[in-house]
Amino acid sequence: MQSKKLYPPDWAFEFHGHRCPFMPIGYRMGKLALEYLEIDREKDHSLFVFPEAGIGHPQICFIDGIQAATGATYGKSLIEKTFYGKLAAVFYHVRFLEKGAIRYALKSDFMDAMGKFEFFNYRKRGVEPSQIPQKVSDKVINWVYEQNDDFMFNIKPIYDFKFSPPRGSFNKAKCSLCGEYVFERYLRTEDGKPVCISCSGYGK
Repeated sequence: MQSKKLYPPDWAFEFHGHRCPFMPIGYRMGKLALEYLEIDREKDHSLFVFPEAGIGHPQICFIDGIQAATGATYGKSLIEKTFYGKLAAVFYHVRFLEKGAIRYALKSDFMDAMGKFEFFNYRKRGVEPSQIPQKVSDKVINWVYEQNDDFMFNIKPIYDFKFSPPRGSFNKAKCSLCGEYVFERYLRTEDGKPVCISCSGYGK
């Protein structure tokens, strides 16, 4: 049985919206990454996470677990999907360059073993996770808690990882057409006047 510090608190399930095994998996990923990088949960803007997930595969619930564990949230612009379609994530802290980054990926044997649980029969029939009986969900969640890290994850340090976060800026201007404020890097120009992307018709 893994240490309870790797179990997500109840509020993490409430934040996620339902009980499933992938949010706790992401939570453990995040906690392990914090231990490796020797940092606390991110309060500001120094820890960046790059989940390798894409869209259209339900297992990406693990990203919510990562956010809950690490504080590297979408709202702080600290998490960005790479769209590789993998259940993996890279964790990087700008103030600990000597550590580089660390990548966690779910092992195929772990995925195959977990996929035998009844929970996934419901999901494949199109049943939403919140509608699956809790005893069915809890059975696979508790099984996840019992697995050791070596069985679950491929873990790879990336010593030469490079990433330059975009510089923050409070500079903004009003769109000359709709009158809404636009931050400078998203401004476009039309007839010499600032316009937002929506009004300009330009691509992003």
